[in-house]
Amino acid sequence: MSLTGTPFLYTTVVLSVVALILPLALWSRTGGPKVLRVAARVLMLLFAQGTAVTLVFVLVNNQNNLYDNWADLLGTGNHVQQAANLGRDGTGGIALKTLPKVKQQFKAADGPGMRTAGGVRVTQLKGRVSGVNAEVYVWLPPQYGEPAYRHKKFPVVEVLPGYPGSAKAWFGALRAHEQLLPLMRSGQVAPFILVAPRTNLLAGVDTGCANTPGEVNADSWLSLDVPKMVMDNFRADPAPAGWAVAGYSAGAHCAVKLAVAHPDRYRAAVGMSGYNDPIGERNSLAAQSPRARAENNPYLILKKAAVPPRIALYISGESGDGYQAGVALESAAKAPTSVHVVFLPRSAGGHTMALWRPQVTTVFRWLTLQMGQSHARPGTTPRSPSSDGSTPAELASGTASRAGAGRRP
Repeated sequence: MSLTGTPFLYTTVVLSVVALILPLALWSRTGGPKVLRVAARVLMLLFAQGTAVTLVFVLVNNQNNLYDNWADLLGTGNHVQQAANLGRDGTGGIALKTLPKVKQQFKAADGPGMRTAGGVRVTQLKGRVSGVNAEVYVWLPPQYGEPAYRHKKFPVVEVLPGYPGSAKAWFGALRAHEQLLPLMRSGQVAPFILVAPRTNLLAGVDTGCANTPGEVNADSWLSLDVPKMVMDNFRADPAPAGWAVAGYSAGAHCAVKLAVAHPDRYRAAVGMSGYNDPIGERNSLAAQSPRARAENNPYLILKKAAVPPRIALYISGESGDGYQAGVALESAAKAPTSVHVVFLPRSAGGHTMALWRPQVTTVFRWLTLQMGQSHARPGTTPRSPSSDGSTPAELASGTASRAGAGRRP
């Protein structure tokens, strides 16, 4: 039975109801010696507590897309076939342009939100560079199948979850495709292809989206294998001009690091409530040594770059949760690098989906402009006026004053 499936949810609901009724019906009717009566009553209480905890976990997991399946939850999943040392550029000397195209088999994805807004499809991808074997979810914009667009190549955004987190999260908990569909139809947001690759590749640890020889080549998986597959199977713009990457929490760190480290693969990145130093996630492989931390810290990469990369970054966060990381990146950036930092007040939602979900439309409007996909009128870019009188959704969308950060601990 699937961890995130409706049957399992209904089963936990039924068991919770039964566990509540049992003590009421049998408490005073339990017979036999006193020891047996006490034992039976204790078991009923434990059963009731266990089913209640399970139900709460299932509801929270379905709401936040933390664990995709039982293997992720139990820490038994491993999606790495090999993790050779691929060198500084992560290619292992492989020329991607010489690799033959591989036609992937896609099917309709299951799970909350996966059948809405045109539906999400999924494929099992064997990374020819990284050695990773994992699923990749793809959502196509409404224009993709229209005759008028049959010769058009579409821009792409890779969307990354936090840790732990399911690749489905942007379609499930954040409902990104549902929010963007009407905006794409009206021309307010470019018709981006959304690509959600699995980032939870090893049991019990965060890969940090880094290449760690002997462990996992997560960077090459995300920045080489996945884009190669998308461009082989869909009418996708070539990198870097047509590619961006976005994430929240640990996924925000990944997104920004990938763009800063590979301006030849991405044009823009969005980081919501992220961090620069990989130690921000204690279970990150990229935080296991000072060298790995430095090599995967986007602030240090940007600061030490011999030539400033031609990328645009959108960083949002609350004080102490992403905002300072954005300010640091902004201070290190030199043209043509641009960094747009948005301060969010603590009342906007905290480190939860409630904070990130309302930002989806804002960041995709920003991506539309930064990637040259629109001739939108002035005033459509995210602004930073006073937050007085704003609703929580407006605050979470990045309309709060950046100056307010100085007044907060």
